[in-house]
Amino acid sequence: MTGESVGADVQPSQDPEEMETSGPSPEMRAIYEQSLRDIAEGDIVKGHILEIREDVVLVDIGYKSEGLIPLREFRSPSGEVTAKVGDAVDVYLEQREDSDGLIVLSREKAEKIKIWEELSQVYEKGGPISGTILGRTKGGLIVDIGVRAFLPGSQVDLRPVRDLDKLIGKAFPMKIIKLNQKRGNIVLSRRELLEEERKHLKEETLATLAEGKRVRGKIKNITEYGAFVDLGGLDGLLHITDMSWGRIGHPSELFQVGDEIEVVVLKFDRANERVSLGYKQRLPDPWEAVEQRYPVGAKFRGKVVSMTDYGAFVELEEGVEGLVHISEMSWTQRVKHPSKVVAIGDLVEVVVLDVDRGNKRISLGMRQAEPNPWNFIEERYPVGTRVEGRVRNLADFGAFVELEEGIDGLIHISDMSWTKRIRHPSELLKKGEKVEAVVLHVDKANHRISLGLKQVQQDPWQDAVPEKYKVGMDVRGKVIRTTDFGAFVELEDGVEGLLHVSELSHERVNKPDDVVQVGQELILKVIKLDAEERKIGLSLRAVGDSLRDVPPEGETGHARKRRRQEDAEEE
Repeated sequence: MTGESVGADVQPSQDPEEMETSGPSPEMRAIYEQSLRDIAEGDIVKGHILEIREDVVLVDIGYKSEGLIPLREFRSPSGEVTAKVGDAVDVYLEQREDSDGLIVLSREKAEKIKIWEELSQVYEKGGPISGTILGRTKGGLIVDIGVRAFLPGSQVDLRPVRDLDKLIGKAFPMKIIKLNQKRGNIVLSRRELLEEERKHLKEETLATLAEGKRVRGKIKNITEYGAFVDLGGLDGLLHITDMSWGRIGHPSELFQVGDEIEVVVLKFDRANERVSLGYKQRLPDPWEAVEQRYPVGAKFRGKVVSMTDYGAFVELEEGVEGLVHISEMSWTQRVKHPSKVVAIGDLVEVVVLDVDRGNKRISLGMRQAEPNPWNFIEERYPVGTRVEGRVRNLADFGAFVELEEGIDGLIHISDMSWTKRIRHPSELLKKGEKVEAVVLHVDKANHRISLGLKQVQQDPWQDAVPEKYKVGMDVRGKVIRTTDFGAFVELEDGVEGLLHVSELSHERVNKPDDVVQVGQELILKVIKLDAEERKIGLSLRAVGDSLRDVPPEGETGHARKRRRQEDAEEE
C-alpha cells in the first residue's frame, strides 16, 4: 500500500517491494524484523484508527503495515458508527499479511476474547455480573452479559416466576454457575445471589430482632389466615387477628403483596427462627376506657358490618362493635331476621344499653333511638273503643288482629261469641279477613291489647234470653251432646240448656244415652234460669207424657194416638 492512500497528516508505512528497490538500510530492516517477532497471530494488540472509509476502517497497530477491519464491527445496534479517526482500539491479529501485504485484524474477535477473559475471572472469583434479559427460550431466559448466556427458569428468583415475559428488558446482577468457552456455553443464576443476600440480611436481622420492637418489612405472601412479612432475610407471620382492632374478612382488605409496612414483634423464637408480628398493636387498644366514650343511654351513629340470625353488629369506631339484638330493632315490627330491617353498610342510630369491657361486648338498641309508640297506646286505643283490623294469625286460644303496622290485638276465643261455644277461632274467622272489635284492655308494659268480637253486639243474655225463656214454660230443643251427668239441648242458635240426668225420668237413669240420643228433638220444661251464669236448667220428667216426644212434622192427632198405642204394645 502506498503513502497516498493514507491521510496527509499520517506517515504511511513503506511497502516491502518499494523498500527492496530503494534499498532500505540495514538498521531499518532490523527494526521491522524485530517488530514482526514481537507479535503473533491470535494476539490482541493496541491500534489507532487512521481512516474510516465507506465499508472498512484502516487501523495502525505500529508495525510495517496497517490493517483493515469491516466498518460493521464499529456500528452500534442502532446502526450508528461508534468510532472516529484517532481513536485507540483493541484488535485481534488474525493474519500478519494477506495477498495485498496488509495485516488482517478483527475488533469483534478482540472484544469477544476480552469479554471471555473477564467472564472467566468473574467465574473463578464467584462474583456478580450484570446482565440484561433479552428474551425467552425453552426452559428459561436469554441474557446479554457481553455475550449471550442462559438463565434457567429455576434460577430466576427465590420463588418460581409465573410470567417470565415481564422480566424482558430488565437488568439484574447474576452469578455465573457454569462456563465453557470452547462450546460458548454460559449458565447464570440470579437465585444464588439472592440467597446469599438473604442469608446476610437474615444474620443482621436475627442479631437485632427483639420482642416489642417496631420493624419494617415487605408483604411477601397473603393467605386466608394472615400475611407473611419479609423482615430482611427472615419471614414473620402477621395473623389476621393481629391486623386490625376492627373486623376484617380477609387480609387482602388491608394489604397487597409488595406493600411495605411497619409491624411490632409480638413473639420471637430465636432457636426456631419464628416470628409473630402485630399491625394493630401500633395503636392503643380502643377498648381501653370504652365505658367513658360510650356511656349507657347515650345515642351514637354506627355502621352495620355483619349480621347473624340473632342480630346485627354495628361498628362504632375501628375496633369497637356492638350487637343490636333482633329484639331491640323495632318497637312494633316482628323482626324474623336482621336483614328485614338493615343491610351491611347501613348507617344506623343506636343507643348503648350495656357495656362489658372485660369481654369486649357492647349491647345496643335501635328502637331506643326512636319514640316508643306503646307509650301512647292508651290514648290511641282507649278501652271501649271500636276498632277495625285485619286477622293476621289464628291460634288455638284466639285470633291476632293487626290494628296498624306492628300493633296487634288479641281476640280470645272466649270473647268471640255471646252464645256459641267456640272450639277454634277458624269457626268464625279467616286469616286476612277484616273484622270490627272492641278494645277490652290495654297492657302498656307488656305491649298487649285485648279485643272482643262479641262485644260489638248486644249480649242476648242481658235482655233477650231472660225475656224469652221463663221458668215453668215448655220449650222445644234438640240434643246436641251427652255427658255422664246429663245432656245439652240447643234451644236456638247459641242458646243451650242442661237436661240433668236426674231430670230425664221419674225412674233412676244410669246413662243419659239410655233415654235420649244426640239429634233427638224434645219438648222440655224450663226449671231454672240464671242470666248472670248464662245457664238454663231443663227437665224432661216435668213434662207430661203427651208432650215429651215431639211428633213428626205433619202428623195428625189420630195418627199420633195410633203410634203411641203401637209403642205401648211393643213395650
